[in-house]
Amino acid sequence: MSVALLVFPDFMLVALGWALRHKLGFTREFFAGTERLVYFVLFPALLFQSILRTPITAGNAAMLLQATAAVVAAGVAMAWLAGLVLRPSSLGLASSAQCGFRFNTYIGLALSASLAGAQGQTVMALIIGFAVPMANVAAVYGLARHSGGNLLRELARNPLVISTLAGLACNLAGLHLPGPVDTVLVRLGAAAIALGILCVGASLAWEGGKGYGSLIAWMLAVKLIALPAVALLVAHLLNLPPLEAQMLLLFAALPTASAAYVLAMRMGGDGRMVAVLISLGTLFSAVTIPMWLLFTGHV
Repeated sequence: MSVALLVFPDFMLVALGWALRHKLGFTREFFAGTERLVYFVLFPALLFQSILRTPITAGNAAMLLQATAAVVAAGVAMAWLAGLVLRPSSLGLASSAQCGFRFNTYIGLALSASLAGAQGQTVMALIIGFAVPMANVAAVYGLARHSGGNLLRELARNPLVISTLAGLACNLAGLHLPGPVDTVLVRLGAAAIALGILCVGASLAWEGGKGYGSLIAWMLAVKLIALPAVALLVAHLLNLPPLEAQMLLLFAALPTASAAYVLAMRMGGDGRMVAVLISLGTLFSAVTIPMWLLFTGHV
């Protein structure tokens, strides 16, 4: 119950976002503009500053990088395995595969702070910093191969990839931001999580999954059940400290990023089916995340 209460406020924000969009008259255009603000300005500022402020040593960075890479690689492999087992259409597989390994960074950073304070959020920021380029490469590659898009061009203009690499480079170079600039980034980042989670709720949709039942079930099972189990195994094999093991598990158990819908639409995928996957994953994760955290005994 204590874990459920910790995650409950953030899922209340998801519900509020849904109510604002579908019951209280806030338009799709309003939330589309807010999502662009979060995606291109607020969240990159939060990610850049979190990574820049994170004490990174060769040892802990290498260990977390190995663990994160193993979890993301496992998610990619299990998601694309659906192509061999279920034989879906190439469009359906290319659109949905990203939902097996992409993660909602807004919810992740919010929950990490609720569970383990600033230290937990710092570890989560570092995990996300490593995972964003890997997950985006895999997601863009799958859709680019289907649609004929350019992988390098898509990655080069991705604000999360840019802010992550810039934060890591500045951190490793030992750079520090001037006080006023740091304050501006703090205030931008403070707005990112709440607005981002509201946009997650506003984007929830329940139509568009017709004919994709088995594929949707497969991706949900990979993201919410199989991948957290992989994270537990990886943390055990690498003997991660308890806090890092907990954050790795939370990272693996996160629902799919709402940006997966944007990417699918922009690159010619089946956006409506992806929206259903995101919606169901977000809804079910309100139950599965507390279950995984309680199961491990880390909380």
